[in-house]
Amino acid sequence: MELINSFFNALGIDKKNKSELSKFSKKVGISLKKLRYFNDHNIFPSGLELENIQDITKLSKIELMLKMGVVDCAISELISKHATEISNLFDTSATTEKAQTPSNLSPVFQTKLGKLYESDCIDLLTQVSSNSIDMVFADPPFNLNKLYPSGIDDNLKSEHYIKWSEKWIDECIRILKFNGSFFMWNLPKWSAILSNFINRKLSFRHWIAVDLKYRLPIQGRLYPAHYSLLYYVKGDKPLTFHPDRLAMQVCPKCTGDLKDYGGYKAKMNPNGVNLSDIWLDIAPVRHQKYKRRKGANELSLKLLDRIIELSTNEGDIVFDPFGGSGTTYMAAELKNRKWIGCEIGSTVDIIRRFEFISEEKKYLEQYRKNLNNLFPKEVRTKREKNGLWTCESVREEKHKKKSNITNIQLDSSHVMG
Repeated sequence: MELINSFFNALGIDKKNKSELSKFSKKVGISLKKLRYFNDHNIFPSGLELENIQDITKLSKIELMLKMGVVDCAISELISKHATEISNLFDTSATTEKAQTPSNLSPVFQTKLGKLYESDCIDLLTQVSSNSIDMVFADPPFNLNKLYPSGIDDNLKSEHYIKWSEKWIDECIRILKFNGSFFMWNLPKWSAILSNFINRKLSFRHWIAVDLKYRLPIQGRLYPAHYSLLYYVKGDKPLTFHPDRLAMQVCPKCTGDLKDYGGYKAKMNPNGVNLSDIWLDIAPVRHQKYKRRKGANELSLKLLDRIIELSTNEGDIVFDPFGGSGTTYMAAELKNRKWIGCEIGSTVDIIRRFEFISEEKKYLEQYRKNLNNLFPKEVRTKREKNGLWTCESVREEKHKKKSNITNIQLDSSHVMG
């Protein structure tokens, strides 16, 4: 959990008082730059820095951790052990946030399968029944100070962004059925922080790295080239799990192998290669032909098709609290899943998107025809023409070798007889 100025507050220092900061810096022998680093990033000091701070402040390590809101396993155990005494310290009437129940919301658009609301996701979530949703997919704002069509504040203090995130995540977990799946699309930075919260409520399945280069390289840092897709389940394992298999990667010109499978060719599954937790084949939506809204990035239909196929069956209910361009709703509609969703801003682009549902269907069918087959029809034809191996040719060759060995053994036994 990131807290604003938690380090300086724990030490009783006014961040704006430069004289006070300078005096403390000299006392503990820690530079102002380093002290501000601990404070601005809510980093708990260690080593000599921690020892010097303890000597001057007389704070114990545990007291400083608690003041900064830093909780490790040891402190968690202590809190659990003394839960009754600690709970008595709280005035529940003052600290419990009263839930505001908004007036009943009405959908602004609906189909035979889905309902779309124009509202804040928290308002809609409070009206969704507990344990009623089969799969939740969420693509929240990334808090990058971007200008979204909805006009939302995308430049919150870290503490506020995390608190808000925990609130909607908690509600999404509440409405999820037992053994239902939860997916969250975000930057690795936020996923790393929010996963600590989710880990206490759901079972971790995968951190899926999706190769997407939306942004330019950043000076002094590695090139940020992937987004994180967190995959959790409510329970020990998902009720539904049937991931697509992918076609083997081949040279686009000659269809030759890009990887040497050696003696494993005969063991290759004709239905395709197992889906891994690194997805390299999800391209960003850049071409205007496929973009459904202006002024913001949008997720590809291919991505949501894969997630929905992996975690749901036809007739299941999919919930997406951040509508955006409506990709989740379109994918659910095309795959015969029920869906519920909302967008805090204008829903015009989402509604208009359904006017192009026949085009979206063709795109999805084109993509899906190459799935669950090691060599799609066109690739297999070219490979056969070029004298390259296929599942059929490897198995046929193996069968011939077996037959030859059997015949040799028969001939040998006949001669011996």
